[in-house]
Amino acid sequence: MPEGENNSGKGGGYPVPPGVKGWSWGAFFLNWIWAIGNRTWIGLLVFIPYVGIIMTFVLGFKGREWAWQNKPWRDMNHFNRVQRLWSIWGGIFVFVTFGSVLAAIVIPLLIKTPEVILL
Repeated sequence: MPEGENNSGKGGGYPVPPGVKGWSWGAFFLNWIWAIGNRTWIGLLVFIPYVGIIMTFVLGFKGREWAWQNKPWRDMNHFNRVQRLWSIWGGIFVFVTFGSVLAAIVIPLLIKTPEVILL
């Protein structure tokens, strides 16, 4: 590949440039939504029982590479900016989900026993 050539979206037969490889929190946390948004259809394997758990980690590990290979990007800055947004939204999703679960556990306890004060 000539220096500076954008080979994004051309498939797995093309090498990914430096800066693409790395962990993808967006693919890990938002797996199937991320897979559709990045045209990485193998990510839909998360819907298969048992395979889905493994696939979540595979997406986290290989997601950025697959996103580069499966979808055309304007340039590396565009790619990194979009993948960073996926990671931010994935973090928000996890924070809201766990916060909601925690609230669903704690609020009924406080209503039943109001003398309990959380520090």
